[in-house]
Amino acid sequence: MAYRLLWADDEIELLHGHIIFLKSKGYEVVTVTNGRDAIEACRNEDFDLMLLDENMPGLSGLETLVLVKEIRPALPIVMVTKSEEEDIMEEAIGSKIADYLIKPVNPSQILLALKKNIHKQEIVAEKANSAYQQNWGKLGMQICDSLTIADWIEVYKKIVFWELELENADSSMHEMLKMQKSEASNMFAKFIKKNYLDWMRGATERPMMSNDLFKERIFPMLDKKEKVFLIVIDNFRYDQWKVLMGEIGNLFSIEEEMYMSILPTATQYARNAIFSGLMPSKIKEMFPQLWIDEEEDEGKNLNEAALIETQIARYRRKDTFSYNKVLTSQAAEKYIDNIRSLAGNDLNVLVINFIDMLSHARTESMMVRELASSEAAYRSITLSWLRHSSIIRLFRYLAESDYTTIITTDHGSVQVSNAIKVVGDKNTNTNLRYKFGKSLNYNPKEVYEIKEPAKAFLPAPNISTGYIFATGDDFFAYPNNYNHYVSYYKETFQHGGISMEEMLIPFVTLRPKGR
Repeated sequence: MAYRLLWADDEIELLHGHIIFLKSKGYEVVTVTNGRDAIEACRNEDFDLMLLDENMPGLSGLETLVLVKEIRPALPIVMVTKSEEEDIMEEAIGSKIADYLIKPVNPSQILLALKKNIHKQEIVAEKANSAYQQNWGKLGMQICDSLTIADWIEVYKKIVFWELELENADSSMHEMLKMQKSEASNMFAKFIKKNYLDWMRGATERPMMSNDLFKERIFPMLDKKEKVFLIVIDNFRYDQWKVLMGEIGNLFSIEEEMYMSILPTATQYARNAIFSGLMPSKIKEMFPQLWIDEEEDEGKNLNEAALIETQIARYRRKDTFSYNKVLTSQAAEKYIDNIRSLAGNDLNVLVINFIDMLSHARTESMMVRELASSEAAYRSITLSWLRHSSIIRLFRYLAESDYTTIITTDHGSVQVSNAIKVVGDKNTNTNLRYKFGKSLNYNPKEVYEIKEPAKAFLPAPNISTGYIFATGDDFFAYPNNYNHYVSYYKETFQHGGISMEEMLIPFVTLRPKGR
């Protein structure tokens, strides 16, 4: 396909050599000598880019620019000017020029402007394709050689990096990466099955996990007299953090690490472990009034402030803190409007539920399924939420404050596609990624089973209670009405089981720049 250019310049005859050069490169060039003709051309024809002389008799380049943008708001316009005066450049940039060139221009400058503004996406995609192909074998070896949690964190970071790089790549690259990710998911599940109970027994290679977060990260910051603002975004994945980082990264100095969610990777277990500093069975044992069993109708995360208080008291600390949870944009607005009232606290904790609500809405609403049809779309909606919600105001405030800000989560989620049959009684829990009960029927080769919950510090309502966890992109389905159940939940985002997306989660420290 030949790209069509419109070039408006009152001295167009002097640019004949440039136009011949562009035609030799495959471009179709339409020329006009004044702003009126340029506007008429844009009204009647489609162009991929416009080169616009700033200093023309009659309508000036700036006047022409404004009128052309009314007709073709998406048309990239490159201003060509003899002047480098600041006010002219500011006015042109404010009118949303794509680029500008200073006369006299040479063909290579023009070609560079075209590549930046017409071909950028395809050039970036081509380079990403080539780079991934060159690194494909290296990533494959890294997957096979991963023996520690640090190895797996690096693998997952690399996979997310290539997912973001290849968003605009051709389908064959996507398929290659999808296959590598599937291989990594299978091997990661084997790694967890082999090591999880050893970690629970206190193995020296144990990674930082949910119940370690305050002791190993938050309390040491408070001991240094840093005021800490802890933001826990429920159901927040590492890839979602990477796209948000592009939006707020210029406000802060960033230290990025990852830690591991406990099993099940579900809010009731993982977030309560964060706030209490205890594993689930220990919470139930030590603070039975603060633990809500799954079969009970009461909300499972109503005691989070009380759990934080018990952890601070258990370590004989005197830290003052606030705890808040926002579920709606109105609640977030009210919170941020009153944020200065929290300045006297050593620690402020804010739980944000938007992404968890989005994942559930995507399951239940066909419209939201269409909007978040893929992982790339899921990331895009997360970014749009940050840009247009009041939470961006929060980050701007924190960037001007003396807080050390932490962004983290309790667990991530994984897009599921493969159903596994499981049979349970009426008391079996409803989560699609983990099940527990006393009469579960399943294929042991398809799951990770913990037959003795006490070894994983998990509550056991009955002596014969066991837990099973889905791995990779599997989810549990009942034989009754199986086909309908599978089609309803396939490609939804779920959590509770074993995957890199659910278990390897971000812990990000933000400090205002210049501090």
